[in-house]
Amino acid sequence: MPELPEVETTVRGLRPILEGHRIERLDLRRADLRWPFPPDLRQRVTGAVVTGLGRRAKYGLIDTDRGDTMIFHLGMSGHWRIDPAEIGKHDHVVIETGAGHRLALNDHRRFGSLDIVRTDAVASYGPFVKMGPEPLGEDFDGAALAEALEGRSAPIKALLLDQRIVAGLGNIYVCDALNLARIAPGRAGGHIGRARLDRLAVAVKEVLRAAIAAGGSTLRDYVQPDGELGYFSKEWRVYGREGLPCPRCATPIRRRVDSGRSTFFCPKCQR
Repeated sequence: MPELPEVETTVRGLRPILEGHRIERLDLRRADLRWPFPPDLRQRVTGAVVTGLGRRAKYGLIDTDRGDTMIFHLGMSGHWRIDPAEIGKHDHVVIETGAGHRLALNDHRRFGSLDIVRTDAVASYGPFVKMGPEPLGEDFDGAALAEALEGRSAPIKALLLDQRIVAGLGNIYVCDALNLARIAPGRAGGHIGRARLDRLAVAVKEVLRAAIAAGGSTLRDYVQPDGELGYFSKEWRVYGREGLPCPRCATPIRRRVDSGRSTFFCPKCQR
């Protein structure tokens, strides 16, 4: 599933194509993806000018001059294609701009979504209501983690994946951040000292920024809007590297399954 770096990369790729340009046409080539499209979606965006693009957790945001924001989620396999030579059967949403560009939201598994809300009500959008701080924002640091984890006995990995603790983190980047911070994924979150939480917050930001710079990770169908693959998978510290040496101590990396998800870690330097 595309995670925060993949969505951030997507937003950055769409920005020069959409920002400041008019949406001349929106073609919905089916009635739904994971959820039905809003019945007034086409009417609300046709003729509107895109005023900005952003991201909240794993969702992309497209603001218009009509005071509306389109919110997209890439699901398991979704990605936007810029100026595709042909529109394929899995291109379910097509946007044409006044500058002559064509964007296609491709999602063959159809687990993604496209919604629209008033821009001043984005914070009240259902999935966003109980979300924690953005991990790349100023509100996310060791102090915020300490407050959120106080008294919690659940494993730190599970807590970091909880969107109420911090928004947008996924399995790949949590595994790597915990390794960089030298914290065992199974350690109780509420039992981790403040100095180690400070280190963990820094590690989360470092891993995410490196992933964004590399264009994200290529898993299954994810590609950037320009068609390029994400190359951060070549820089994974522990994720997907079972049996290979830990980048810090060279101990073979281990893998186990927690709640149906693979957890990769170093048994020596992560405590």
